[in-house]
Amino acid sequence: MLVVNFGAVLLLYRCLGKQGMYVWIPIATILANIQVIKIVELFGVTATLGNIAYGSIFLATDILSENHSREEAKLAVWIGFFSLVIMLLIMSLAVAFEPAENDFAQSSLKQIFSYMPRVVLGSLIAFLVSQFHDIASYHFWKRLHPETKWLWLRNNASTLASQLIDTLIFTTIAFAGVFPWSVFWSIAWTTYAIKALTAMLDTPCLYWAQKMHAKNRIKL
Repeated sequence: MLVVNFGAVLLLYRCLGKQGMYVWIPIATILANIQVIKIVELFGVTATLGNIAYGSIFLATDILSENHSREEAKLAVWIGFFSLVIMLLIMSLAVAFEPAENDFAQSSLKQIFSYMPRVVLGSLIAFLVSQFHDIASYHFWKRLHPETKWLWLRNNASTLASQLIDTLIFTTIAFAGVFPWSVFWSIAWTTYAIKALTAMLDTPCLYWAQKMHAKNRIKL
C-alpha cells in the first residue's frame, strides 16, 4: 500500500508537476475517508487502513512546499478540503434516495457513507488544522535550515508534529466520551504510531521529488 500510494504521488508529479499534486490530494482525501472504516492488523497493531492514503497527503503538500511555494501548498489543502465536503454531501444525498425493489447496493452504500456527525466534524477540523500546521512548520524549518541536506529534518519535524495534532483533534472530537479512556488512548496512540511510521517512510520520496525538480525532469 505504501509503494502504490507513494508511487502514485511521484508518478503524478513526474508527469504533471504541481498539477499532479492538485489531482492526488483530493483522490487521497476521499480514499482515506472511505478506507478508514476498514480495520486491519499491521505488525500486531490494530489500525485503520486509511492512514497510509492520508499520510500521502502530507507528502504531496511537502513536495509543493519544497519545490514550489507556501501558497501553492495551501491551495492544495483547500482543494482536498472542498473535495471531501462535496463528496460527503453528494453521497449523503445518494444514500437518502429510496432504492428500487431490485436494488442490491443500498445497504452497502448506507453502511459506508452514513457518517456519524461527530466523525465528519472531527475529520474536517483535523484535516484543516493539521495540514495548515504542516505547511507553516515546514517553512519554519526551511527558513532555519534551507540546505538540501536538511530536507529530512523539515519533512519529519513538520509532518510528525502535524500528524500528532491531527490524531488528537480527530480522536477527541469523534471518540471522547464514546469509549472508556483506556480504549480512547489506545486508539489514539496506535493511530499515531502508524501515521508516524508512514511519515518517516515518505522521506526518500521527498528527496526523489526534489531531485526531479532540480534536474528539470518534471514534464509540466
